[in-house]
Amino acid sequence: MAQLLLVEDDAAIRGALIRALTERGHAVASSPGAMSALRQILDTPPDLVLLDLGLPDLEGYEAIRAVLRRASQPDAKRGVPLEVGGLRLDIDAHEATLDGARLDLSRREFDLLHYLVMHADQVVARRDLLTNVWRMPYGGADKTVDVHISWLRRKLGETAQQPRYLHTVRGVGVKLSAPR
Repeated sequence: MAQLLLVEDDAAIRGALIRALTERGHAVASSPGAMSALRQILDTPPDLVLLDLGLPDLEGYEAIRAVLRRASQPDAKRGVPLEVGGLRLDIDAHEATLDGARLDLSRREFDLLHYLVMHADQVVARRDLLTNVWRMPYGGADKTVDVHISWLRRKLGETAQQPRYLHTVRGVGVKLSAPR
């Protein structure tokens, strides 16, 4: 499923387009302006951007040029493992280790852990995980996230009652942080 980013300043048009696209099975994030859209694109790149060309904060053509400029630059972080405490992710090798021991993760577990590591020390809502890891529109599939979080906890050697890395924030989401 494609992850779309809709950039439209008119709330009525934006709402209608979001409804139409989600009804067709797309995961849709939205932004009312170009500057906030650029931040979203850099944080979590979508598969496709639907962009209004007449935006109040930046001309649509200029926003696409800015994104293309960024995309054409070499990634300075490529090849550099991500670390949070004793947890280490090598994105290029698609490997994760905990205190030097290799973790046997499924692709989805690795993608989930990668997203959480990229947002370390921030509470991430289940809705964001469904959109950005599963590429699904939010539709009450919280159990999918909960099950994968549970599997990931087990592989990290922790439980919900005794968390080390994955901390549940009731009613909000989950936060990955280094053990104290």
